[in-house]
This record gives sequence, structure tokens and C-alpha cells, in this order.
Amino acid sequence: METVYFDNNATTAVAPEVFEAMTPFLTRLYGNPSSIHTFGGQVMAHIDQARERLAALLGAQTSEIIFTSCGTESDNAALRSALLTSKGRNKLVVSQVEHPAILNVAKDLERNGTLVERIPVDANGRLDMERAREMIDEQTALVSVMWANNETGNIQPVRELAELAHSKGALFHTDAVQAVGKVPMNMSEGWVDFLSLSGHKLHAPKGVGALYVRRGVRFHPFVIGGHQEDSRRAGTENVASVVGLGMAAELAAQNIDNENTQVSKLRDRLEQGILNAIPEVRVNGDREHRLPNTTNISFEFIEGESILNLLDQYGICASSGSACTTGSLEPSHVLRAMGLPYTAAHGAIRFSLSRYNTIEEVDFVLEKLPPIIARLREISPYWNQKN
Repeated sequence: METVYFDNNATTAVAPEVFEAMTPFLTRLYGNPSSIHTFGGQVMAHIDQARERLAALLGAQTSEIIFTSCGTESDNAALRSALLTSKGRNKLVVSQVEHPAILNVAKDLERNGTLVERIPVDANGRLDMERAREMIDEQTALVSVMWANNETGNIQPVRELAELAHSKGALFHTDAVQAVGKVPMNMSEGWVDFLSLSGHKLHAPKGVGALYVRRGVRFHPFVIGGHQEDSRRAGTENVASVVGLGMAAELAAQNIDNENTQVSKLRDRLEQGILNAIPEVRVNGDREHRLPNTTNISFEFIEGESILNLLDQYGICASSGSACTTGSLEPSHVLRAMGLPYTAAHGAIRFSLSRYNTIEEVDFVLEKLPPIIARLREISPYWNQKN
């Protein structure tokens, strides 16, 4: 096989339908949508259609959708706006297992006077809700907890957290970058104030995202300049990518049942095959409440980077955690927060699938992976010492 791509939580292939929808706006329909002439102005109708498609996937109103450059920008916009508009409140509550797009913003805000508290997790990556209840109080401006973890796939109790935040007069934001298109959502229920998403996680291109802002919630723009996005996000629109995100959203809505049946079956086939064939492995995270496409598995007493390098020789793509932290010698902050022993955290591999993967690809990985693990353990001093 040329390439087996099991790293879809890092990025996804652009869907053929998305590419086709984008092409006219990279060639003949290149006008500025803010132009007064027809050639440019006609483009705005396609942005409006994309907004309708994304709103339909989220169960939101079109006026609640702001197009951005990525999930990270959306996260920044939500956190900073909530703190700027919540008068008399100066606390941010996040979890210990958030993506760096949240944790590093929280650190920056903390350096500038914001009180930040971080909810711990248990050995399965589940939030300590008792500690959350203690942390969220009348000083809290915003609670920000990801809908689904990018490394373990854990789905967090976001609705319960939102209701807890609202009971204290705080706002609630969720980084739903990994969850959109995989988990049914309905923003009309009114419990989410802000939601971030990124196009390249659901078969749209890189460089486009969106922020949902519930109608009636005060919002201070993060990018200031022109009147675009109803003066909530300045800058000439990335039209082709926005159109692509709209098409990807429509495809995601059509395929969400497939994500939760066929993709989850592939994930389970891969996971169980690994557990059956290889000793001293563990599945990290909450196996009952997780994304249908994700499994995080520790191969104890060997280095995850070595596993990935050998898999790569067969064209198999996986990861050892968030693509945004690749190159770090430290174990994943998510697995460390879960209290995994060093020997397990360093040997963790994330496999994340999509609707474009096949049984044949799963079986190819199950054929190649056991000999790789056996080979690495033969030369591992930790494994030899244990055995």
C-alpha cells in the first residue's frame, strides 16, 4: 500500500466535492466580495450559502457564525472576548487536558492578571467534576472545556459544565475542533455560548475555521479592521476556503451516521486486533465515551517515536499526540495529567481514522505493527530488564 493515513485528528484529506466547490473561486470568480461591482459582489452569495451549510450542521442561526482562519484564532477570540466583556469577573476555568490553543492562551492571560484554574482529570482522562464545581464561582468569566479530546478522543461532559457555568453567571466555550462532524450538535438548545471549529479536521482545507457566538452574547472582535463578518472579524474573506468549509459541513451532516457506525467499527477492529496480537499494551482514555474514530494505545517499555518511524517505512501514518506539539521530547501533557507511568506515556500512539479508510488498511497495519513492536522490545533495556 502506498499510504495508510491514520492521522486524521492532525488533519484530513480535502474531500473531492470540497475541492470541486472551491475551484471556481481560485480561478474565474476571484472578485472581492465587498466590492460594489457585480463581478465581486456576486461572490458574497456563495459565502452566505457556506454560512447556511455550516449553521445547519451546528443547529445554529446563520447570524451566529463567524468565519475565521482556524480553530486557534477562534479559541483566542472566544477567550479574550469573554474576559473583556465580563465586567467584574476575572477568572478563567479550563481543563488540564485542553489543546495548546487553549492552554497557551490561558498562560498568556494569566501572565497579564487573569486568574486561571485548571480542572484535573482521572486515570481515564475524565474530568473531576467535584473540583470543577469548586472552581466555578461568581468570579468566573468563562469556562472553556473541549468537547472531545484530540489525543484520547474522550468526549467530555460539556453540557453539565455549561449549565454549571451559567448557574454562576459565567459564559461557556467549547473547543469542538475534533467533535464537529463526528458528534451530533444542536446549538439552538442554547447551552453553548461560544464554539470553535477548524475546517481541516472535517475534510475542508487548512486555513479556515469558524466561531459560533450565541445570539445575545456580547462579543469583542479579536481581529479589528474592516466591516467583514458583520464587523466581528476583519479582513478580506478567504472565499475559496470558506466555500470549501461550507461544502465540508454539508458532507459531514450527510455522513455523521456513517462516522458513528462504519468508522467506529474500523477503529474497534484495529484496537482489538492490537490488543489480541501484542502483549503489554493499554488503551488510554474513556472507551465508553469517546469519538468514533480515535484510539490511543500505549506500547509499554518502548519509545513512541521509534514506532512511528518504523510504521512510516511502510507508509503508515499515525502520531504520538497533538501535531501542534510534535518535536517535544516530553510525554503528552494529556497522558501526564492522566497519571500514566513514564513507560506507558512515552510509548503512546494515536490512531485516528476517517470515512475514507478501509478494512484492508486496518488489516495492513495489524500485519505490520506486531513485528515492529517485537523488534523494538528486543533492543529496549526497559523491556529486557522487566523480562
